[in-house]
Amino acid sequence: MFAISRHFIKLNQLSISFSHHHYHSQSQHKTILPNLNFSLYEQKLQQREVLETKLISLLNGCNNINQIKQLHSHLIRKGLDQCSFVLAKLIRILTKLNVSIDSYPRLIFNQVRYPNAFLYTSVIRGYSLLGPFDEAILIYSRMRWDGIRPVSFTFSALFKACAAKLDVELGRQIHAQTFFIGGYESDLFVGNTLIDMYVKCGFLDCGRCVFDEMPERDVISWTSLIVAYAKNGDMNVAGELFEGLPEKDMVAWTAMITGYVQNAKPKEALKMFEMMRDAGVRTDEVALVGGISACAQLVAEKHAQWILDVADKEGLSPVKNVVVGSAFIDMYSKCGRVEEAYRVFESMKEKNVYSYSSMIVGFAMHGKADEAMKLFYEMVETETKPNRVTFIGVLTACSHAGMVQQGRRLFASMQKDYGVVPEADHYACMVDLLGRAGHLEEALELAETMPLEPHGGVWGALLGACRLHGNPDIAEIAAKHLFELEPNSIGNYILLSNIYALAGRMEDVSRIRKLVRGKGLKKNPGCSWVEAKDGNIHEFYAGEMTHPKSNEIKKELEKLLDTLKREGYKPNLSSIVYDISDGEKECLLKTHSEKLALSFGLLTTTAGSPIKIVKNLRVCEDCHLVMCGASRITKREIVLRDNMRFHHFRDGVCSCGDFW
Repeated sequence: MFAISRHFIKLNQLSISFSHHHYHSQSQHKTILPNLNFSLYEQKLQQREVLETKLISLLNGCNNINQIKQLHSHLIRKGLDQCSFVLAKLIRILTKLNVSIDSYPRLIFNQVRYPNAFLYTSVIRGYSLLGPFDEAILIYSRMRWDGIRPVSFTFSALFKACAAKLDVELGRQIHAQTFFIGGYESDLFVGNTLIDMYVKCGFLDCGRCVFDEMPERDVISWTSLIVAYAKNGDMNVAGELFEGLPEKDMVAWTAMITGYVQNAKPKEALKMFEMMRDAGVRTDEVALVGGISACAQLVAEKHAQWILDVADKEGLSPVKNVVVGSAFIDMYSKCGRVEEAYRVFESMKEKNVYSYSSMIVGFAMHGKADEAMKLFYEMVETETKPNRVTFIGVLTACSHAGMVQQGRRLFASMQKDYGVVPEADHYACMVDLLGRAGHLEEALELAETMPLEPHGGVWGALLGACRLHGNPDIAEIAAKHLFELEPNSIGNYILLSNIYALAGRMEDVSRIRKLVRGKGLKKNPGCSWVEAKDGNIHEFYAGEMTHPKSNEIKKELEKLLDTLKREGYKPNLSSIVYDISDGEKECLLKTHSEKLALSFGLLTTTAGSPIKIVKNLRVCEDCHLVMCGASRITKREIVLRDNMRFHHFRDGVCSCGDFW
């Protein structure tokens, strides 16, 4: 069915049983000894076995190549230079020490006249782990040519090589060998590595077929597929597999928690974390980070306190564990509590590039540029080398504070002083910095001359700057690229339409609206959520009034809007691109999810306390205007996190400076 690889030499022809030459060569080991004292012979065999066992034990304790060479010379002196059993172990230890298989290990193998299946497999395994992967296939071909029957570990090593090469066709041919040779198609270990190979090559359905046909499965079989469906975004199937898992270990639980987090299902992740704890399964740092990340997505501080208690009980407190500590810094920053994030940072006994970067990014997303820059230079003084995320943080901080010259210097120093090659995300930060400061021509030139292909973030930053400074001409250039890169992202069309509207180019506004209708584009449903006093998360979707308190929410919102109108507020109807009447547009604006969440917060939280809202999309201009006004007339701080950044509304002013 598939073309034979040039390295896969006549596999079907080589699958014959041991050749005449092999039997002849193997028989050379059997010398007829008619006059040998059998008890003496048996005693020597026992001595040899004791020596082999001792050498194996010594090899297990080797941690450098010099020790291995000393043992190798010893076994040569003892006449064990042809002992496949010991040499196989020696090659496995060399592989563990990352010694190139083409060098010392291959020389050892080539000097053995009659290698057995285990010695062949040790070499195949070495190549499958360290490369070159094609050599693993060549050694297998030689093994079959010599008539040596593979063992289960031979196939598992070959499937690892195919997975590393992402060569599914070669993997299928070797899969066929497990049937042709016989006895391996039902082997548990072979089946597990076969599933892994198909999954890594992107053939999840084939991996599932192998799983379904396995007569015996273990937790690795189940977990491999669960992880694959999490990564593939199919949490329903992953959940079904998880429910069918007879014995759920920590890895399986953690895979589900991580899968839910990665697929933006934080509620389900927290529920799974709670079930894991109820089941009495030990929680490691990976599961904890998953739970913390879910809290960050939900802005669920009360749940975060519970997870902090769990971390302390498991001996993984953020003070002691740098991975958990970095996750808590990120979580508190995303929950709007950057001061608490810094408290965690300060308390950590060990700090690394990840903890520093998390804190710098946290300061940046909250507009605290001075704090971010101070921490960056403190990090450099401790000789902690910055990474790509560190520079995204400091460049973002410069952008939000209008620190153009400092941003330019940092960008220029990335590769020169720190060895960090600028990526598209860093160029996006620079375009944002220059555009925000009004240097639109320079920002455009940077986007057009950058040494790698600009992604949507680069052109999106430029388009946003054009809205701030009212430049429809450069906006058209940026939008043209965005329409090619993100043809179905309605937000780019809306932003360009708004720029045209502000410039009075209503014909262009109509053209964009027709383009949107012609493409059949619709906005993703806006969703906002807020945490209630009891820790429950309340979700609100745009246009939906299904909440149990919908009537009270509507009345509270109408009262707020009436007050704002008396003070001069006028709805920004350009936030609605649909061709409907102004009255209908105003009605739609009233049901935007962040307004519903704000109204709920005003109803259910203590007077004077902050209201924290999270939205899955970029906040629209009208809702931003309402939040500013609401913060002034209610004397409350409103913290809104959209998919772009944090907005802190205080006394009618937003921390973003009306650019986001």
